[in-house]
Amino acid sequence: MAIRSLKNGTFSRSLLVGNAYYLPPDYESVATITVGSGGAANVEFTSIPSTYTHLQVCYTAQSNRGTYGRDIVLLNINGDTGTNYSTHRLNGDGSSVGTGNETSATRIFAGACGTSTAGTYFFGNGVVDILDYTNTNKYKTTRALGAIDHNGTVGGAGGETVFHSGSWRNTNAITSLKFYPSAGTLFSQYSIFALYGIKG
Repeated sequence: MAIRSLKNGTFSRSLLVGNAYYLPPDYESVATITVGSGGAANVEFTSIPSTYTHLQVCYTAQSNRGTYGRDIVLLNINGDTGTNYSTHRLNGDGSSVGTGNETSATRIFAGACGTSTAGTYFFGNGVVDILDYTNTNKYKTTRALGAIDHNGTVGGAGGETVFHSGSWRNTNAITSLKFYPSAGTLFSQYSIFALYGIKG
């Protein structure tokens, strides 16, 4: 069944069970990277088009960190590894809550990451929003929500939910995003990062 918009007169599909899925036209897939055999030290999106208002990256990731059950996904923008970032975190594991911040940092926190130590099949998940990424009149800000769970504790680490915010103190338009693990040296095979563009 088609539904007509009262605002602009366009038609869209019903979301009732049995109908074809509906993907809003303002939310578009740009690129997806799946880590192959042997792992990867980082996942990088380059030559990002400037045709959107915001960007979003959704991921499921695991690192090769040893002796601990979770890791953190980190982010560099436009290849910048200088002390031009600040980042904040709020995290909880069901029994305690943690907070923290860093100034003059060399990267941004971008969510939770599983580890192979916790088991082959335990991956962390996250969503990272990069706002106004082409606006040259402001510094760029990010927000990330992530989680990892592995049915108990591994090396003293249990499941965790994290909320991260970040700032890149640069007015340049963003053209590349590089993700990498904090403690591990590689993202494991089957880690997936998907980049989406969000229009106005």
